[in-house]
Amino acid sequence: MPIKAIFHVNVNCSNLDISRPFYENLGFQTVLDLPTGGDSDLAAGLAMPDCSGRAAIMMLDPSESRQARLDLIEWASPLDDASPYEHLARLGINRIALWTIGLDEEYQRLKTCGVEFLSEPLFMGGHTKFVCFKDPDGVIIELIEFHKNPTELN
Repeated sequence: MPIKAIFHVNVNCSNLDISRPFYENLGFQTVLDLPTGGDSDLAAGLAMPDCSGRAAIMMLDPSESRQARLDLIEWASPLDDASPYEHLARLGINRIALWTIGLDEEYQRLKTCGVEFLSEPLFMGGHTKFVCFKDPDGVIIELIEFHKNPTELN
C-alpha cells in the first residue's frame, strides 16, 4: 500500500499567538515556525488564490519521526472569521482525538487552566473513556483513554 500514515492535520486559528500556547499546554511542541507567506504553488495546490498565512508545525513527541503533526495556521489572506462546526454531526473532519493515559488527571489539570469542556469524562462501550473540549476558536478536541487494547474493540 503506498499510503503509510496520517502525516499532519491542519487546524486553522484566528490568532496563532493565542492558539500555540493552548496546544503547548496539551503537550505539543513547535518543531517548525513558518513566517507569514505564501506563493503561487501553494495557492494553486490549495485552490486558494492569493493565500498567505503563518503557521506552527507541532508534534507531541518530536523524537518520533513518524508521528503525525499538527499544522496550526493563522491565515492573513483570505480572511474568514466564521465559527467552526455548529455541531459534531456536520460533514467533514470536525474533531481531533488525542490518545491519553491518565485522562481523569489531565481533565482536572486542563479544567483548572480554564479549558471549556462539553461534559465530564464518560465511558462509551464500557471500555473507552473520553471527554471533549474546545480550543480558543471552538475546534473540538477529544481526549480518549482505552481500558481495553484498541485492536480488541468491536
